[in-house]
Order: sequence, then structure tokens, then C-alpha cells
Amino acid sequence: MKFTLAAIGIIVTPLAHAFVPSHFGAPTVPSTSISTSTLPSSSFSLFAATLKKGKAAAQTSDPTFEPMRPPIDMPWSDIQSQLKSAFGYSDSEITAYSKLSKTELLNTYESMQLARLFENACNQQYMGGKIRGFMHLDNGQESIPALVSDSIKRTDKKYSYYREHTHALASGVEPGAVMAELMMKEGGTCKGAGGSMHIFDPETYFQGGWALVSEQLPYAAGAAKSILQDRVLGLSDDSNFKKMDVPPSADDDRISVVFIGEGGSQNGRMAEVLNSAAKDNLPLLIIVIDNGRAINTFTPDIATNSDVYKQGAHYGVPGILVNGENAEDVVKAGRATVDYVRKNGPAILQVHTYRFNGHSPADPEHERGRKDEKKWARASQDPIKIFEEKFMSDGTLTEEELSEVKKRVQRQVKDAVDFAEASPMPPVELAKELEFPDAPDTDYNLKTAPAFAAEVNERTISKEKMDTIQAHIADLRAKSDAGEITIGDAINLAIHEEMLRDPTTTMHAEDLQAGSSYDIPKLTQQTYGQTRAADEIIDEGHFIGKALGEGMNGYRPIVELMNTNFGIYGMAELSSAGNTFATTGGKFDMPMTIIGAGGTAPNQSLGAEHSQPFHAYVMGIPGLKIGTAASPAAAYGITKSMIRDNGPTFLFAPVKMMKEAKGSVDLDKCLPLNKAALLHEASDSSVANGKAVTVLTYLHGVKEAQISLQAIQDEGLDIDLIELRSLKPLDKDTIRKSLARTHKLAILDESTYSGGVGATISAIISEEMFDELDAPVRRLCMDDAPVPYATSMEKAVVKRGEDLIDAVAELVMKQH
Repeated sequence: MKFTLAAIGIIVTPLAHAFVPSHFGAPTVPSTSISTSTLPSSSFSLFAATLKKGKAAAQTSDPTFEPMRPPIDMPWSDIQSQLKSAFGYSDSEITAYSKLSKTELLNTYESMQLARLFENACNQQYMGGKIRGFMHLDNGQESIPALVSDSIKRTDKKYSYYREHTHALASGVEPGAVMAELMMKEGGTCKGAGGSMHIFDPETYFQGGWALVSEQLPYAAGAAKSILQDRVLGLSDDSNFKKMDVPPSADDDRISVVFIGEGGSQNGRMAEVLNSAAKDNLPLLIIVIDNGRAINTFTPDIATNSDVYKQGAHYGVPGILVNGENAEDVVKAGRATVDYVRKNGPAILQVHTYRFNGHSPADPEHERGRKDEKKWARASQDPIKIFEEKFMSDGTLTEEELSEVKKRVQRQVKDAVDFAEASPMPPVELAKELEFPDAPDTDYNLKTAPAFAAEVNERTISKEKMDTIQAHIADLRAKSDAGEITIGDAINLAIHEEMLRDPTTTMHAEDLQAGSSYDIPKLTQQTYGQTRAADEIIDEGHFIGKALGEGMNGYRPIVELMNTNFGIYGMAELSSAGNTFATTGGKFDMPMTIIGAGGTAPNQSLGAEHSQPFHAYVMGIPGLKIGTAASPAAAYGITKSMIRDNGPTFLFAPVKMMKEAKGSVDLDKCLPLNKAALLHEASDSSVANGKAVTVLTYLHGVKEAQISLQAIQDEGLDIDLIELRSLKPLDKDTIRKSLARTHKLAILDESTYSGGVGATISAIISEEMFDELDAPVRRLCMDDAPVPYATSMEKAVVKRGEDLIDAVAELVMKQH
């Protein structure tokens, strides 16, 4: 029986590099004996599977063809041995996994057909121009979604990569919503904001679709950590996926599942996640999709060890290898592996398979051996054809039963395409609405604390620990009253107050037990325990990524960077944190607060690596709110607001002033995240005489400007000194109001001449406030040269108070 594309309303358009699946008449191969025969010379059809009674028709084989990566012959007995040695299963336990019922086999077949036919439909829509951008198809790997559909529950967390359509479908995401997302329609899973590589669905806990190779690994670890946090705190999700004071069920066995290619699993994030999973015994399943191709490159050309399932041995994380062309065994082994993770902890499941198509439909496929390999794999390694051949040949399933399944799936795929076609395009206004979860002018003082805070604190913090932390808080508040609290202590005070106010607040840092370098996380682990306050390995990208996973699952993680320059390790994770709310169509908030000491103080002698303007580096990441604090008061109020914000925030504090600057804070008050602060206002007489200048600065520039103020005034000049407490969003109103008085602007900037914060602000002012200027903007920024260690050279690169004095005089005297 032959099915054509007309059955689902899709027109075939022959294109040179279009995806071409298997031939209808190609022979099928029993799962226990996998052939290496070549594809026949007859024409191709876009449908993968042929239903034929009995054995497949004979074909002409090319005995000289040898695949670059031979198939594996792995009978169920070999998998049984692995289950015993790796997972400790007994013979009697394995027996329960050794057979699928007829209904289960039909379900497996249906899942595979949905994956295949949906991807074929995607390819047609792509070739017709209705799906755009990058798209990555999964044909040939259908046994994996069959495993997911069989063993993974709706409430399990799922983290996939850019080839995730079939994983989403197998997780229960509506096919119409997935297709609409690919076709950039408002009815899509993410309202058309995500696209092919970013499928998200809260209802099924399907949490990506991530485009950067391997970035999903720490996110999944963070999601697994959130499951442990739920259990420790006694919290669970309500119907809106917000935490409520109801403990998980006594038999809660949720896990986090992450999909990764064998090429991506060579990334260092794999080692970090294995370490974390072992250390915390995370309920984490790593499914390695081993198709032998890292993008298109033959993986053994670039990786020494292709036995990814063995990578966990060093950490005590067991692994198992299965043959992806045998869907029955993949499902059976998957059940055993998933059950192990639910009961015991992390594990790796490596599925040896073949991907029939290139990395994307647009690829020229010039890579070594790829075209011949694809032809061979379509003919002899198709899991659907192998499944059909085996179970029709032994009489378990009939052609009519399989045909009925396929017809049902065809209707489902056609309905998905029709739904996507009918769905409208998203409104243009949606793009700006998805910039931040919380509006820039949010008053965080009005946000209410969770009603369950007191109950959770009482059952998770002992009286002794509560007494200790309350005494610590009282001591810090007394220092504030005396005007003696430091920036580091002010942040620590804000963190403890917020962690007690909202028990879903968590903490991540290096050297956390010791309080890190500036006491920012001091006493957090000692008070709230290791599950809420995690001492992390020395890789910022890893624990920023874990925080992202927690943030997507109802928690409010705080990440302290001992030095903000170390955040360079986490640029991928920071970028995705900024994009997540928008990419998911606003369906997932992304609360995350990152705090650290940084900046480039004059005469700090820290050298180039510790003096980089990381605040300028992250300015270009959409979705981040970026603040600075040069005083304890600013640090305290901004920290509290950032923790309460539903999006990603980043607070930079001045490294050289963390313990030096002391003062008081406005206790129990949040500061806005979109406002600058006028620290000194020029006198009316200086303004009237044209001798006033607006000065914008932040971090160490605040101190430099303040110590220069008297010298400026001694020259008969004055300044409006504005601290840029919000670098993004920028407080243009405060700047405009000052320029309307002074008409002159100097920016004392702790970033470089090229691509710096001052460059951005200068451009905005020139574009939007040009009429207020009577002189060009004067930028006092770092030179583009790396910051030297020696003080004598450093003066040539980093600007300071004396440079500001000269600049103010030049602007007023028009000596620019």
C-alpha cells in the first residue's frame, strides 16, 4: 500500500537540496540483523515507510560499500547485560522490561509515524517559504520520540536542543501549535516569537528548544535541582505554574530530561553537569542522540571518545548504549533507564542512530561521505521500516493495523498544517511587550510576599539557625543606622531579607560557604541549606545556567560572581536568560539576579583580565536590566528590587569600594530599576552664568567625581552629578532635565572608547537631545588598550577625577 502527499494535502516540489526520505520499495531489515546494502536506483518519495506483506522485495546491493560508521548489532541480551552491570538490575527485574504488548507496539509505531510525517510536512512548508530561518529535521531518529512518548511524564522537565520538534510532539505538545510556531504564527507555542529552534510549552513542561550547542545541559540540571527544592521546601506548582504551599505527592518521581548530540556532549558543559548531577544526586536523564555527525562533520574526525555513555563512570553516573534502529529495544531500555533515574539518580542513555537529512535543508552537504551515507542509511537503517518488517513478518501486527495508524497520523499532521495556515501573524506591538516581564517603572515595594513564607521558613530553618540569622540581620541593620554598613554587607542584608521573605529565592556562588570575597552570600548555606544555597564549581557559565533552569521552574535564583569579569564564562547563558521571556512568547518568566564586584577603578593594579568592562559587554544582550551601585544605599535598594523582578537582572558594584564605601540604607525599601540619581545639583548661579556641566558616571566614577567636586567649584564652575544606577533601561528623563539646565555633558565612563557604555549614551543623547547641547558630548572613557598592571602606564588608559576637572573646564570655556 502506498501513501502519497496528497493524503495530507502537501505538494511535493523537487529541489536540489530538499530533504528526500526513504524509497517506498526499499527493503526492510529485521532488527536483529542490520544490513549494509545500498539504496536502489529507483525514484524517491517523501513518505518514509512502505507497508508490504511478508518479506520486502529483493534489491541490488553494492557489496563494496562500507559505511563510515558501521551499524551496531545489539540483541536484547546485550542490553540486559548492560542493565545488570550499569544499573544493578536483577534478572527478575529485567524480565518486566523485556516485552511490549501489542497496544504498546502500536503506540510506538504511532509516535514514530507522527515524528516522520510531521517533519516531512515541515520540510514542505520550508521549501514553500512558509517556514523561514533555520530549521533542523529529525528523520531517521524516530525511536527517540517513541521512547519519550512511552516513558516520560507530562510533569517531567524536558530540555532539548535546536532539533526538537519531534521531542515536543512526543511530550504532548499540540502539533498545530508546533507547526504554527514554525510558520511564525500567533497560534504557535511561543506566539511566533521563538520559531523552529525554540519550542516551549508550560502545560507539558517542555522547556526548549535551545539554539546554542550544549547550553541546555546546565538548564536541565537546574530544572532537576528545582525538583529537589520542591521536595525540601514542601512546595508544588499550581494551575498557573506558580509555587503553592502544597507538598509534592509522596510518590513524586519527577525527573529532568535533556537531549544532546554526541558531538555536543564533547563540550565541557557535559563534565560540569555530570559532576553536579553526581554531587547533588539529581534526577537527571541525559539522552545522547548519537548519529555520528557533529552538525555534518563525521564525529570521530573531531572526537576521540564516541562512547559518551561511559563519560559518567568517573562521577559514578551509569550509562547504557542502545541501537536506535530497533525502536522496540529503545523503548524497553528507555523504560528501565527512566525508572532507574526516578528511583536512584542521574544516568546517561546513548542511542546509536542515523540522521537521514543534513544539518538543515539549506546545507550543501559537501561534507565527507555524507551523501552516500544518507542513501545507505535510508535504505537499510530506517527504524520505521525495520519495525514494520519485524512485526508484520512475525504476525504480531498486520498491514491493516499499521495502515490505520498511519492514516490517523496523516490526518493529524494535515490538521496541524491547516491550523497553522489559519492562525494570524502576531501583532507588531508584541515585540516590545516581550522585552521585560516587569515594566521598567514597576514599584517593587508593592509586590507582595508569598503567603506561605512563614510556614516554609518554620519547617525548613531550625530555631537555632533562625536565631543566628536574625541576630546577623540585626547587626547589619545596626551598622546601617550608624552609617557604617559597607556595599558588600548591604547586599548581604538585602539577600537575607529577601530569602526569608520569599523561600523560593535561592543562592549560587563560588566560595559561598566562606561568604565569597565581599560577604555577599555570607551565612546563606549555613541558614537555608545546600539545596537553596549552592556552593558551586569554578565555572560561572555552569551555575548561571543552573540558575536559569531554576528560574524557569518557579524559583528566584541569585548568582554572585566573585568578580564580574568571570561572567565571560557565562555569556551564552546570560544571552539566553535575556532572551527567554521573549523567545517563549512570554510564557516563562525568567527571574534571575546576578550580582558582582567589577569595574575599572583608577590605580587598582589588577591587570587586564580583572579590569575588563563586563558591564559594557552585556549591554547589547536584549532583555537584561542592568544596574550599578556605588553606595550601600543604592546596592541595598536595587538588590531587593532585582530579586523581586520577574526577569533577568544584573547589578554591578565597584570592586575597589566594596568594603571602603560606608553609609546607611533605607531599610525595607526597594529602589526603582529605571532611575538615575542626582547626587549633586549645580547652583542656580552657575547655571545662569553658563558655568555648569552635566556629568554622568557610575561605579568608581562616582567617587572620582565626588572627590573632584571641590576643585571644580574652586574654579567657579559646578556640575549636576548624576549616578547612572540603571544602565539599561536608561533614565533619559533625568538626563534631559539636567541638560535643559546646563546644555553641556561630560561622561566619566568605566568602559572602552569603542563599544562602551559612554558611546551608547552619547549616541542616544545626540539622537534624542541634540537641541539641548551647545557643545559636543565629552567622553572620558578607557582607551581601547588593555588595562596595564603598572600604575605609570595605567594612567594613559583609565580616566579619573583629574581628567573630569579638565573636561568640565574645557566645556565651559569652550576649549573643546
